[in-house]
Amino acid sequence: MANTFSQVYLHFVFSTKNREPWLKPEIETRVWAYIAGIAKTHHLAAIQVGGMDDHIHALTSSPTTLSPSEIAKFLKADSSKWIHNEFAGMTQFAWQDGYGVFSVSRSEIDRVGRYIRNQRTHHAKQSFEDEYASLLKLHGIDFDERFLLG
Repeated sequence: MANTFSQVYLHFVFSTKNREPWLKPEIETRVWAYIAGIAKTHHLAAIQVGGMDDHIHALTSSPTTLSPSEIAKFLKADSSKWIHNEFAGMTQFAWQDGYGVFSVSRSEIDRVGRYIRNQRTHHAKQSFEDEYASLLKLHGIDFDERFLLG
């Protein structure tokens, strides 16, 4: 085959370490924009980035040259370093060790994007723990609830 063609969309979910509420509304817009910039730097398109005080969702496109684990590493490490330098009093900020990543079909991009944009409304009714378990179940991923959030 002369060329490689792909259309891969990934929905990443990860929380702050110990689900500490670091990402307050007054800084979240800047954090989400910076994470979108990290994606662009690594040849990804950040379709939607958002979340809550204690976790993030990032819907990205993905080239075939990067694995999901590499993308998660870029998003988490680069944003953590920036947060430490950008915001006074956040030198102890950290992301959880793990992450969730889910494939998204093109036909679901708008729905998942809306879901990410409406996190504050969504979490008025459901905790992050319940949301995360629901996402894993929806995607048929087996997990032990004792180790769900590390």
